[in-house]
Amino acid sequence: MFRIHKGVQWMLISTVCFSIMGACVKFGGGYFSPYELVFYRALISLIVITVIMKLTKVKFSSNYPQLHIARSIVGSISLLLFFYAICYLPLSTAMTLNYTSPLFVGLLMPFILKRKVKNWLFLAILVGFIGVFFTLKPTFDNQNYLAGFVGLISGFGAAMAYLFVTQLAQLKEPDIRTVFYFTLISTIGAGLISLLDGFHKPRIEDLFFLFLLGISATVAQLAITRAYRVGNTLGNAGLSYLAIVFSTIIGVFYFKEIIGWNGFVGITLIIISGLLASRR
Repeated sequence: MFRIHKGVQWMLISTVCFSIMGACVKFGGGYFSPYELVFYRALISLIVITVIMKLTKVKFSSNYPQLHIARSIVGSISLLLFFYAICYLPLSTAMTLNYTSPLFVGLLMPFILKRKVKNWLFLAILVGFIGVFFTLKPTFDNQNYLAGFVGLISGFGAAMAYLFVTQLAQLKEPDIRTVFYFTLISTIGAGLISLLDGFHKPRIEDLFFLFLLGISATVAQLAITRAYRVGNTLGNAGLSYLAIVFSTIIGVFYFKEIIGWNGFVGITLIIISGLLASRR
């Protein structure tokens, strides 16, 4: 009987949940600000993660607070930019730009992790940024330059956060503690900005999607952590791009978004280059 490897199962759960999270942000962007959406996403995750840490008796204190703070600040800013891009770009475009992170990891690895990279990696990065051009062309045609730039910077921020997480993993920090500090700082930061900008009072019809936003993001985060623990790293990297596919399907069928040939070419090139870059 055909059986799916556990790592694959967890990655499928993760990509579906990340896509649902993106759809929730897109849905809520018409009423809530990106700051508020980050706040609700982080707050719900923080509650769930805190309960799990209590039950599993994982300590909240760390010997590397500065590294946790740096990772959390960079990750929080990247998340905010990502949510902004989702609110103002087609869902598939915003998701694709955020998944340029492996390309930026390849560029930053020699400087932050002090690792040498193969020359062919730079070819993969070049292919990826050609894909970025095709992906952003419709955005630039509509003169939505800011949203396109913000989406691309969110990918850079995600790459920086990934490198900090790698350093924490090398120091044997528990994954769930890393996620805890990230959600804590995201909640505080987004909450303060939302207070200054002005909170929108959630309506009855908003409660379900806000809850779904936080839960889907939390499950996605825990599932991808589990997948990388029990699965194949390269295989997981490849499966992670299913989030773009699922988001494209949701965008086309639910939000009635139209993806031109430029978008499909760009998405394909970015996925191919990301897979090549993830090999390292």
